[in-house]
Amino acid sequence: LIEVLVATALLAAGLALGFATLRAATATVERGEEIARQSERIRAVEGFLRRRLASAHPFAFETDERTGDPLRFTGGSDRLRFVSDMPPYLGYGGPALHDVAVVRDRDGVKLEVSFATVLAGRTWRDDPPRPPETLATDLRSVSLSYRGLDREGELTAWLREWPDPTQLPVQVRIEVEGEREGPWPPLVVSLLQGQGRLEGVFGEREP
Repeated sequence: LIEVLVATALLAAGLALGFATLRAATATVERGEEIARQSERIRAVEGFLRRRLASAHPFAFETDERTGDPLRFTGGSDRLRFVSDMPPYLGYGGPALHDVAVVRDRDGVKLEVSFATVLAGRTWRDDPPRPPETLATDLRSVSLSYRGLDREGELTAWLREWPDPTQLPVQVRIEVEGEREGPWPPLVVSLLQGQGRLEGVFGEREP
């Protein structure tokens, strides 16, 4: 009887150890898969924004009713608009207005982009309007900023608002913090056709 009890105790201990090892291995695999999903999401969103911004065109998409100046790029801390080629998998291709916006609602913070055809300096919207595409959800914060060139040809500080909508900035920075993955790697994109020459230096210098 004692031998049976000892063997049963050893078997129970072995089974407990085996289940604990299996549980730890399963948790490790699930954690690795979650990290991979988060990394893939970051790469997909930043890759899309990098390609679209880098290939931005200095095409007008509207005219300022007050000044009569063409609008080629508008940027604030939570929204930016510019013209770039429409990805073929999202439409018919060709120049399109890209309207990237930070949306805050009861579900949290998300990043969206809307598209509209640009022709002869005007924006032509679909009827009925095309719904925006969601780039990322479950975010904690999103911040947009811009850089141009000062009168000496040096890069300005990062600006929360782009002051001259008639020309493209030299660089755009997008900083995102997710609810689960924390801060994303900062995305800094140089616009290939950006001129962004400003009269003075604006904004705050980085430390």
